[in-house]
Amino acid sequence: MTMSTRPADGGKVSARPRNGDRQPHLLPRQATLRTVPRLQIGYQQDVAAAVAAVARLRREAGRDVYASPTGWGLDHLEALSQLREEERQREEEQYEGQPTPQYFSSAYRRRDERGAESEERAVHLAVTLWALHQQSVRDDPMHVSGWPLGRSVRRLAHGRTGARDLLVAADTKKKEKGDGKRGTSDPVEEVSTTVRKRFVRIGTSTDVEMLGLRLREMVLLLRASRIPLDYGLLADQLHLWQDENRRDDIRRAWGREFHFVYGSTDAKGEDGSSAPPPYGDLPDFTSDDAGY
Repeated sequence: MTMSTRPADGGKVSARPRNGDRQPHLLPRQATLRTVPRLQIGYQQDVAAAVAAVARLRREAGRDVYASPTGWGLDHLEALSQLREEERQREEEQYEGQPTPQYFSSAYRRRDERGAESEERAVHLAVTLWALHQQSVRDDPMHVSGWPLGRSVRRLAHGRTGARDLLVAADTKKKEKGDGKRGTSDPVEEVSTTVRKRFVRIGTSTDVEMLGLRLREMVLLLRASRIPLDYGLLADQLHLWQDENRRDDIRRAWGREFHFVYGSTDAKGEDGSSAPPPYGDLPDFTSDDAGY
């Protein structure tokens, strides 16, 4: 049986687009950003509820999502569920509440379930990594937009700390003269071999468990140097990484972030330079791309 939906204007009957309007890589970022900034502010202000929530998240680091009963009821998973419900309601409004052929397909439902599991793992891993990163750090936020993984690791590999660079007088004079330079970067040849090797190990991970372990090791090093990370972006990347057809795209993004020349930063990491595109010049990512 074939079903279709009729536009509200009474026009031509048309089937729902094959991919729908959903871009699943947006949900992990949104769920992460509904959780982390709020908890981060509370943690830095020593709000008891936020401190307790971050402690619970740290204990869940390295555990499979939903596998541990102690992790049930965590905010980030609730945020993801709320986003899915909001998305479902938008679809019902768009298609007048009528089901579409895909929902009658068991293959479609299986793909949708795999996509949901991938989103959950990505959000859970990103948020628990942030909880480790923020542990015992009250003076600086460890989630900062504009600090992708490659950028943070590059800073660590050059032995720098924090997110602020003090401009030397000579550099200030150059800017006043309008030499057109937007920032400088230490030569990549001078990076720490040890840190670079750890970064390479992240890129060569072959499953989520291995990737999570290696990311946790890197996050602990970043925490020691007070270098932040963009966890909304990381959640998106972790979701895409789980699709073997897009894994190389994420590896390229991490490598590009590592080699990109960033300007001198302020405490918030807003340096006026444009960060590299997270996935390169790629078309919009859809549910069919991921095979869900």
